[in-house]
Amino acid sequence: MPPEQPKVSVIMPVRDGERWVTEAIHSVQNQTFRDFELLVIDDGSADATPTILADAAAADPRIAVLTQHRDGLVAGLNRGLYAARAPLIARLDADDIALPERLARQVDYMAAHPDVVLLGGWATIIDENGHPKGREMRPNPNDLRATLMKKSPFIHPTVMFRAEAARRVGGYHAAFEAGEDYDFWLRLADIGELAILPELLIRYREHGGSVTRTRQLRQIYSARLAKLAAAARQAGQPDPSAALAAPPEWYDASPGPFERDSSRLFRMLELADPAAAARIPRSAIDLDAIASQLRTLTAGERKFAQAAVLNLLRLPHDAPGISRLKLYWLLLRLAPLRAAKLLIAK
Repeated sequence: MPPEQPKVSVIMPVRDGERWVTEAIHSVQNQTFRDFELLVIDDGSADATPTILADAAAADPRIAVLTQHRDGLVAGLNRGLYAARAPLIARLDADDIALPERLARQVDYMAAHPDVVLLGGWATIIDENGHPKGREMRPNPNDLRATLMKKSPFIHPTVMFRAEAARRVGGYHAAFEAGEDYDFWLRLADIGELAILPELLIRYREHGGSVTRTRQLRQIYSARLAKLAAAARQAGQPDPSAALAAPPEWYDASPGPFERDSSRLFRMLELADPAAAARIPRSAIDLDAIASQLRTLTAGERKFAQAAVLNLLRLPHDAPGISRLKLYWLLLRLAPLRAAKLLIAK
């Protein structure tokens, strides 16, 4: 590794990435901006990835390989964050491709806007073979703070952030599993400005590793907790998530006060899985957990709630105290058109 401090550290976690990691590494090496280090964090790969990384590091002193034993994405991101030597950190996933001007354009923007601690960008979507899918992700660069309190406007592998700011807010937090990036953006927003460079910076690969329903639910659960924690901080209160050392489980019989209402809601949203709906004790069905939070449901939560109610409607008998009329009424409030179609079809 070069002895002089680079201007940018690129962090790239990988596990079993032999198919695409070489292309991702080459896309960093081919940047027009040359003053960087590339930190590749190998999370216990069992394929040819370690050999590929060792060869790349031997051929290019700007590449360093950090290893860990399947400690997970958050551990890998933090390992890279705290090992980075540059004042600016750029993210890239091991299956994506950075466009040649990506680092140069972001470095120039950060130099011209010293108050910005987090900078995102746009992405072209490609398939597993690298062919464009005819779609692009172009998040709106305006009103980022307002948008951030509703959803994440940042595409994680496009971002560049200031190392000092990232370390000051404590890096990525493991408690927000599958939503660790969103929580990180919210905490960076507490101490600095945000921006999105309205330019295509990467090719973002969509491939066969489909996201499971359970992971989707975990992601929106973590997002809900992250927003609640951010709202508390903005109100001048202590961060209620500070005591969470690990991801809370919504089925925990004794949830903490911070996650209690969210856990109650997500125990019902979990019934979007037909198998979960079929095995739940009738006494555990808590429709008010959804009804009481209708106004705060995000689009993703509402989708799970609709599926959960539909699965309960498919059960053969009414649960004690829960009639089909109540279920139809809740579905009507969640999705009027869908409820009307069901009632007409009866």
